[in-house]
Amino acid sequence: MTAHTKPGAITALLFATTAWGSLFLIGKPITAQLDPVWFTLVRYTLATAVLVVLVQMAGDQPWAKLRRHALRHSLVGLAGYGLFSILVFHGLKLSLPSHGSVIMATMPFTTLALRWLLDGQRPPLRAVAGAALALAGVATVANLLGQTGEVNARMLLGDAITLTGTLGWVLYTRNAAKLPDHSPLEYTALTAIAALPWLAVGAVAATLAGLIDAPSPALLLGLSPKLAYIALVPTVAAALAFNAGVRKLGAPMGTLFLNMVPVSVIAVRAVLGEAPHANEIAGAALVGLGLALTVWTPKAAPVARSPRVAVGTAAPCTR
Repeated sequence: MTAHTKPGAITALLFATTAWGSLFLIGKPITAQLDPVWFTLVRYTLATAVLVVLVQMAGDQPWAKLRRHALRHSLVGLAGYGLFSILVFHGLKLSLPSHGSVIMATMPFTTLALRWLLDGQRPPLRAVAGAALALAGVATVANLLGQTGEVNARMLLGDAITLTGTLGWVLYTRNAAKLPDHSPLEYTALTAIAALPWLAVGAVAATLAGLIDAPSPALLLGLSPKLAYIALVPTVAAALAFNAGVRKLGAPMGTLFLNMVPVSVIAVRAVLGEAPHANEIAGAALVGLGLALTVWTPKAAPVARSPRVAVGTAAPCTR
């Protein structure tokens, strides 16, 4: 089954969001040692090396497309890879992962709103209801109402930074539809290739300005197994799967699946022996219902056909 079919696209999106759930579990402790700017640069340096090989082998004149769309790819890549990754992990350092998961779940609404505002395409009521139900499920998973007393200015700042970062991924996802001649592999790879030099320039400039600290070789060596996993699975494989699913189902549907990120975190923790709580089970069920409501397409009622009259015979008299 491939992402060219609707079930295949749904499977690809579920894989991508599950992989991103593992990214939050592994990436948060890494960014306690490695600044998010350098974490993003190292992550996409490793991932881009893999993508270069893949696009060279399976792409259709990828380097001509890169030259033709160099500026667009650079800006979109910086938004989707740089802005999103750096700001989301900076926000998580200041706030709680539960807050971040709820903010991630606002992306379907942002996508629907931008599509309505910029493209004039009003979202169907079923899509809005599904997104709202999934958002309620994520808030239940995060036990957001139970944490109201813990919110402070530091958390609010972190949440605002995370929310700003999500706009980068929404813009990255929307732009895929504007390049129909790009396969999911080409779009994933070429935007990463175009953005990588600017990510490097930003990291070096911020380090020279004294805003962040450069990692030591010993630190990178110690983190190398986790960084290799992050580059291969939550970055390369997940981005390819997500872009393939979005190509088939569209950006609004694709971003709705991001509600599965906190649910996948629960699943991974359950496999590791940590039983889910009641609110997590209830929230996961709401997320599933929201996705099902949006993915499900009602069948059109069959059109009644009038009986055929054989050629050369008279129609029956009705009087």
